[in-house]
Amino acid sequence: MTDVIRMLIDADTGIDDSLAILHALKAPDVKVEGITTVFGNASVAQATDNTLRLIKLANPGYEVPVAMGAAKPLTREWAGPVSHVHGNNGIGDVDLPASEQQALSESAAQFIVRKANELGGELTLVTLGRLTNLAEALEIDPELPKKVKRVYIMGGTVFAPGNVTPKAEANFRGDPEAVAAVMKSGLKITMVGLDVTMKVRLTQQHLDAAAGYCRPENKPIVQYMNDALQHYFRFYWQVDNLMGACPTHDPLTVLVARMPWVVRTQTMKVSIETEGVYCAGSVVADLRTKPSEGHEIEVCVDVDAEKIPHHLLSVF
Repeated sequence: MTDVIRMLIDADTGIDDSLAILHALKAPDVKVEGITTVFGNASVAQATDNTLRLIKLANPGYEVPVAMGAAKPLTREWAGPVSHVHGNNGIGDVDLPASEQQALSESAAQFIVRKANELGGELTLVTLGRLTNLAEALEIDPELPKKVKRVYIMGGTVFAPGNVTPKAEANFRGDPEAVAAVMKSGLKITMVGLDVTMKVRLTQQHLDAAAGYCRPENKPIVQYMNDALQHYFRFYWQVDNLMGACPTHDPLTVLVARMPWVVRTQTMKVSIETEGVYCAGSVVADLRTKPSEGHEIEVCVDVDAEKIPHHLLSVF
């Protein structure tokens, strides 16, 4: 048994976020110290409600506090939820039972700072949405980079095309100023972007197998995943010609935090573009022989794609 990973998840809880959260709550080597929510796939209020319902569904056997975070970007206006991608409620229009649990009174940024201080360098932070909450946490405590073990960020792309503009990925595009602040903060960062997440496909066949092999107590979880992913599959059929399949953006990010060996990383100096119709939110990596621009992070550049669905679903 490996050491337990003390994980805090920051999410704009949509369909792929929900799979990532359920995986973390069921992983035997993870203790989810809390989940913070942010606008993005849905409103922050909807994301918070979804998160509370998912914790009830997973029944992890321990308390998982939830803190509501930013409702809009640091300086920009929010365009609103993407119901065509994630459904009207953010989780594929699946109606999960309501939770009796309430969100904490403190903000997501305050909660991130508190947990980092409480855990004394053992906190692993996994961000699945806009980086607004983390940017606000850094404003509260600029010493945060010395207190967090590592941050795994779902977002960005270096070599692959963007998914909301030709150059920009959705999470980074959603609050470029927040991403820029996080990248230059000194946090130890692993960027899990479209370079790897678009290579891994979760299919209907994987879900059917999970339904057949899952433990009895996890059948409702697998049924939820199957129901929610139908909406996601339809979207990716329309935009990427994928049939009964979807990429694994957020679940892969949680998995990389658990099993870093499933990806190959490259150390790069990167900057974040905050201007431009097409380029705001894009990652500018200095790939010259002697890079000098930007801040050094680890970027995931390749992945053992065939094995990922088994790793993701085996916890159930």
